[in-house]
Amino acid sequence: METLAAVLWEREAPWSVETIELDPPGPEEVQVELHASGMCHSDEHIVTGDMPFHLPCIGGHEGAGVVAAVGDKVTSVRPGDHVVFGFMPSCGRCPSCSTGHQSLCDLGARLYTGRQIADGTARHHGRGQDIATACLVGSFAHHTVVHEASCIRIDPAVPLDRACLLGCGFVTGWGSAVYAADVRPGDTVVVAGVGGIGAAAIQGAKLAGARVIVALDPAVSKKDQALAMGATHVATSWEEAPGIVAEATWDRGVDKFICTMGRGDGKLVRKALAMTAKRGRLVVTNIHPAAEREVSVNFMDLTLSEKQIVGTLYGSANPRADIPKLLELWSAGLVDLDAVVSRTYALEDINDGYADMRTGNFLRGVLRYPAAG
Repeated sequence: METLAAVLWEREAPWSVETIELDPPGPEEVQVELHASGMCHSDEHIVTGDMPFHLPCIGGHEGAGVVAAVGDKVTSVRPGDHVVFGFMPSCGRCPSCSTGHQSLCDLGARLYTGRQIADGTARHHGRGQDIATACLVGSFAHHTVVHEASCIRIDPAVPLDRACLLGCGFVTGWGSAVYAADVRPGDTVVVAGVGGIGAAAIQGAKLAGARVIVALDPAVSKKDQALAMGATHVATSWEEAPGIVAEATWDRGVDKFICTMGRGDGKLVRKALAMTAKRGRLVVTNIHPAAEREVSVNFMDLTLSEKQIVGTLYGSANPRADIPKLLELWSAGLVDLDAVVSRTYALEDINDGYADMRTGNFLRGVLRYPAAG
């Protein structure tokens, strides 16, 4: 079939919205009619080359839609089911999955290839070439074909233009606070970077019982949003933050410092660690450039204060369990997906959406497709 997709043909170029050819699903694969896709900063990293995905590539990994067709070996979903894509596929059998760490599934080793898990070939084609898909998903398209391992069935009553956020950003941010940082009742927390992921981290920290949540972001326009989602204090610079942290924690530093900026900076790690308390934990969620090799850290402080630096992928969550759980929390009014969405766009306006994101006065853009009505 033919469908519309946003393709990146070369680094530092705009997304090209054009018609592509899509093959039918293979035996272990699922064809999905997409209704919506979140516009994650990670796709911007594909443009800049900070994440070296194979090109040409259909962007998008934060999608939701309705199953249109399945291969004859697919057992977990069927046509008509509503699904969210997990940007990290989960096989359920590898050592990570079987020990409750689906975010580290061995299938993730194939993400950068953009080729189908089952046989290493492509289902997406354009301009006479095979086209890769971001995170084996390619949700910047009206239709896609993915492996069954990437599909998570959800309640059909949930609006897909909100459910799509759980394909990456919201689970990543929420899990960064609840799982990776292990925020406990009464903890003090900094969330550095209030985009879609940071907004979810603030909500996760609040739900986990944090006493102090400092939102650190240079965009003054985000102050009210951060406070509405659960922040107790707001800092608009890395120079202002230490004073706010000191006052809020009686000079002890925060128990948990969560980095969710759009682009990680090794020079800021030392500053973050300096605001972290004895036996505190610094969680690095944001993507640093693949070529970055230098990080500024005071290792004497790390050792003598028994501090921790922890990386996290997908918020250290188990998407097959946590996506339905978070949708139930949203239905109960305990987390707010609506507050994270700054604006919606048609696929044809994707470059306008990323231009808006680059202003910094933005949480999350969502692409809505014709199937959504």
